[in-house]
Amino acid sequence: MFVMTSLTQITLEVTDLAAAESFYAASGLGAHVRLRAAAADVPSEGFRGFTVSLTVPRPADVRALVEAATAAGGTALKPAAKSFWGYGGVVSAPDGTIWKFASSEKKESGPATGLVERVVVLLGTSDMTATKEFYVAHGLTVARSFGRKYVEFAAPEGAVTLALYPRRALAKDAGVPADGGGAHRVALGGGTARFTDPDGFSWEPETEAPARARARTAGV
Repeated sequence: MFVMTSLTQITLEVTDLAAAESFYAASGLGAHVRLRAAAADVPSEGFRGFTVSLTVPRPADVRALVEAATAAGGTALKPAAKSFWGYGGVVSAPDGTIWKFASSEKKESGPATGLVERVVVLLGTSDMTATKEFYVAHGLTVARSFGRKYVEFAAPEGAVTLALYPRRALAKDAGVPADGGGAHRVALGGGTARFTDPDGFSWEPETEAPARARARTAGV
């Protein structure tokens, strides 16, 4: 069986490549993703079943990310504010990707640092147990698990963290309706072969990313 050890890249499939490149360069979010044109004949509607989360040191960092993303053309789904877990905000990019920015700190502790401590891809799943077992069978190690509510896999330093969340709960956390269908419009990179998980998320080898996607990582 093909085995992987971590999630190494996120490739967003966008319908307007030039507009997406402009947004991700202007917002500063392009350092975390690659872009490529989506197939025109593959539909996608509503919630795409995943979010990209950036964990940052301070509330000021959250505000800076939300402000930069909205100024570049994104839509605030949840304004930067205190929450039960800390301080966070959620923005939808023009291509439809949902970004969450969060800090565990609730109190103001100084100006924005510009640092990103972790990048986490959360996949909305219809069966937490089955999807968890699928990824464990493919080589990932569970770092944290809260029954059917949340699963996080171990990630080496510098890699993207992969986590699982019930689809409806993930949509609620993002501030959008859970309804949606068609293509997820994201390809996850890691391992040595192509495969699709139980919820339809596509994986591909890192070396399979088109040269344009590698060279035009937005913001680089």
